[in-house]
Amino acid sequence: MAIDHGNPLGLKSRGAAMGQGCDDDAENQRWPPWLRPLLSTSFFVQCRIHADAHKSECNMYCLDCMNGALCSLCLAHHRDHHAIQIRRSSYHDVIRVSEIQKVLDIAGVQTYIINSARVVFLNERPQPRPGKGVTNTCEVCERSLLDCFRFCSLGCKIVGTARGYRPKKKKHGGSGGGGGGANKKKRAALALKVKDVRSDSEDSCTSTSGGGSDKSSVVQSFSPSTPPPTYASYRRPGNKRRKGVPHRSPFGSLIVEF
Repeated sequence: MAIDHGNPLGLKSRGAAMGQGCDDDAENQRWPPWLRPLLSTSFFVQCRIHADAHKSECNMYCLDCMNGALCSLCLAHHRDHHAIQIRRSSYHDVIRVSEIQKVLDIAGVQTYIINSARVVFLNERPQPRPGKGVTNTCEVCERSLLDCFRFCSLGCKIVGTARGYRPKKKKHGGSGGGGGGANKKKRAALALKVKDVRSDSEDSCTSTSGGGSDKSSVVQSFSPSTPPPTYASYRRPGNKRRKGVPHRSPFGSLIVEF
């Protein structure tokens, strides 16, 4: 078997593959082995083993076995293992901070208080249109965040902190961006148009009041003329006409004699 020493492409491709494999291993070592399976697990489904039981909803997860969602009856086989409970908020899976921060670094992930407990979301929750006045959003799904956080969920932190990931360019906030300059130009042009309309209306009013001798030069004003005052306009609002002095009936003093 002959080896072509003049073409080192094979060695380069093999070295590149080895380097990529090392990068993948380093990326996987950054996170616990149970984190990615946890984020891809579907919770709050009926347990297949204890389907006839009263409490068969799967809302538990074993970090040691990593064998999917478990119900409360399945925990009997995981007594010495580290199991966590998953909760739900607005159809999204959450976990309490007091449980997850013991086994995972959640720095940079925004926390929420739900039912008097501080929780974090497991997966991303894309927001189609951020609210007005928002200055900070998630680097992955662009959900509105407080200024001191970078991600809205654990899944977004995994994606946003991966090597080679580039955050999306934010389209909102900041008056120094291109969008802010365009908005400033539009507002300035609109203000100029309003100023021209006001000056034209003032000129028309002046020509109407000062050119009484020349009827052909009279320019109609934008506002209609004031109608002449009437008798009803002189009356004060709410001033009703007073009734006259009451008189006693003429038959009040008549005495009927039989």
